[in-house]
Amino acid sequence: MLLAISPFVKWAGGKTQLLKHLEDLLPDTFGTYYEPFIGGGAFLFDTQPQHAVINDINEQLINVYRQLKADPEAVIAAIRELDSIPCDKERYLAVRQQYNEKISSGELDAPCAALMIWVNKHCFNGLYRVNGKGLFNVPYNNKTGGVSMDENNLRGIGQYFRDNDVKIMQGDFMDACADVKEGDFVYFDSPYVPVSDTANFTSYTKDGFALQDHMRLADLFRELSEKGAQLMLSNHNVPLVHELYQGFNIHEMAVRRFINSDATKRTGKEVIITNY
Repeated sequence: MLLAISPFVKWAGGKTQLLKHLEDLLPDTFGTYYEPFIGGGAFLFDTQPQHAVINDINEQLINVYRQLKADPEAVIAAIRELDSIPCDKERYLAVRQQYNEKISSGELDAPCAALMIWVNKHCFNGLYRVNGKGLFNVPYNNKTGGVSMDENNLRGIGQYFRDNDVKIMQGDFMDACADVKEGDFVYFDSPYVPVSDTANFTSYTKDGFALQDHMRLADLFRELSEKGAQLMLSNHNVPLVHELYQGFNIHEMAVRRFINSDATKRTGKEVIITNY
């Protein structure tokens, strides 16, 4: 029986609204589940495979997953403490500063995980963005109320990780796929190819995700396909994506986008690409 778990952060490119399409295209059987760009984890939490390898380049995000696996109660207690003080702009900026001090000092612990979840809930539009030094710089969302977590959801995520064989990695997507073998399933949900020069959401880490990275990803997709792995990838429905994945099955669909300051621009078209 699957646990009732879902993403604990709002994440650009989150897949909650695409889940039905992803479910429909999921292979009937596969070995290990790989997700090299785990992000908010919507598809993982929906599928809950017994054997999985998850990864992200974002060190802070991966720290949250690792802390929830190790001791969700420690993360929950730290968030409760943060929530015990009403939030206004001054409070938000003070907590954001605490979080950035944790980032600067490299303290990857339960309090840091709690700070990451808290700032995500109180920052503008749930956007995760860092500056050139890797420090979180999203402004306040001007909302004073609301709790920063669903305690049972965080406990459930920790339980899923502990009850199953889930390896949590942090680094480049190619390293995360080093052990992929025939019959395994890999879902790639990388930062998307921008639909315009002003729609380039690649600042989740200070290094971004450039055209060269999209080309590396397409090369890896072909290599793993030749190895016999079952592959799925999502991206914007733009010419470059069709060019990079020519020869594979490309499924087009309309979606709504939630991270855009202009509500009239929160629609678009995406593709799900498979090699089966």
